[in-house]
Amino acid sequence: MLPEPIVAEGEGGDPAHEAVLADSVGLALFVVLETLTPAERLAFVLHDMFAVPFDEIAPIVDRSPAATRQLASRARRRVQGAAPVPDVDLPRQREIVDAFLAASRAGDFEALLEVLDPQVVFRVDAGATSRLARGPITGAEPVARQILARGTRLAPLARPATVNGAAGAIVGPADNPFAVVGFTVAHNRIVAIDLITDPDKLRGLV
Repeated sequence: MLPEPIVAEGEGGDPAHEAVLADSVGLALFVVLETLTPAERLAFVLHDMFAVPFDEIAPIVDRSPAATRQLASRARRRVQGAAPVPDVDLPRQREIVDAFLAASRAGDFEALLEVLDPQVVFRVDAGATSRLARGPITGAEPVARQILARGTRLAPLARPATVNGAAGAIVGPADNPFAVVGFTVAHNRIVAIDLITDPDKLRGLV
């Protein structure tokens, strides 16, 4: 599940670019990790992020230590070569997110494709026990279809917000929102959409 969002409604304030970049890089890395196989992801995260020796990782991924080293190496190359560099221009992010919301409200499939990265990832955090819990959706066309199938009727209720230092949206009444949407924008395209509907997390909105 995603961490609790830090949300500021509207565009008040001027977040430091370092904070925006740090939040966005975390989401961008998550996007790339989602493209790895489970074994690659485990080998990479355990070794490169937690310094667990390959001898200890090997039984977990059911590989030899040498094969586990290769898994981590392959994952590392993909992460280093594929991680998008997030845009830190908050006004430009807002333009792109506004275009996304306008296309969603209008039910315009082609306009959605124009603002979505071809490898965009759409994740829903509804809570671990929710019947709405589902895996991530990857690819501009599948994500656009999902947005039009489920999100068009809700898009008119979305208001601009800053979510984890980046352009986002709050959906629903100001005193009782039922969703928060975070976006990661890179190279003027949306590379990740994180829809948070977990009631426990929404109650803790800042």
